Amino acid sequence: EVQVAESGGGLVQAGGSLRLACVASGFTLDDYAIGWFRQAPGKEREAVSCISTTDGNTYYSHSVKGRFTISSDNANNTVYLQMNNLKPEDTAVYYCAAVPSLGIATACPRYRYLERWGQGTLVTVSS
Repeated sequence: EVQVAESGGGLVQAGGSLRLACVASGFTLDDYAIGWFRQAPGKEREAVSCISTTDGNTYYSHSVKGRFTISSDNANNTVYLQMNNLKPEDTAVYYCAAVPSLGIATACPRYRYLERWGQGTLVTVSS
């Protein structure tokens, strides 16, 4: 069964950093891309970043580009999201998901409409 598990959220002051981890099971990172998505209270889920380890392509939303970095550790089947210079508007529940790799650099945002999500990990940025 394809499963992912998020961890690494917490409370941080504005300007601080956090690193989220997404551990994949039931598949390898060669099979699917991994996407990070977030949902803030009262807002729709949005795509944050995606990575395909098969071709190295990535996607970053405009709001996080230059501050967040997505990376993969294929040996441990884990994808990380390094979040620097965090802002209060980054406060949200962050989810990861296995998504198709093809065209991930442009397709990433459309996967925010997936039907199944895990528990996510809460990131709270205080001002």
